[in-house]
Amino acid sequence: MKQVEIFTDGACSGNPGPGGWGTILRYNGHTRELSGGEASTTNNRMELTAVIEGLSALKEPCQVTLYSDSKYFIDAVEKGWVYSWKKNHWKRSNKEPALNVDLWEKILALLELHQVKLVWVKGHAGHPENERCDRLAVAQSEKFR
Repeated sequence: MKQVEIFTDGACSGNPGPGGWGTILRYNGHTRELSGGEASTTNNRMELTAVIEGLSALKEPCQVTLYSDSKYFIDAVEKGWVYSWKKNHWKRSNKEPALNVDLWEKILALLELHQVKLVWVKGHAGHPENERCDRLAVAQSEKFR
């Protein structure tokens, strides 16, 4: 399997408000940047969309190291929350509806396709790829102001 690095970030001006996402894919010395946005969204939706777009850009199953500053995303997967939400008909432990189910369903399908190792990085702390993803995301969100 090809070994790929993916870096992701989401941004939102207001929550909800105009938002953007940025993703960097790196494979075998090559780098590809992707970004997009929405007029009215949330920061968490943009974080999840960045993950979806990065993993969806892969043309075949890969070994992926995915870097994100989103505790919402990383914790939901690594602590198993998203799997419990799905098992419980998209209800959280407090019986409230889980949020962003449409995006989580896409992520779960992509996580089954690829071998993904998640790495949390501190946001706005000088991590070069995270900073670049943030700039891509903010630039996209500004298109909707």
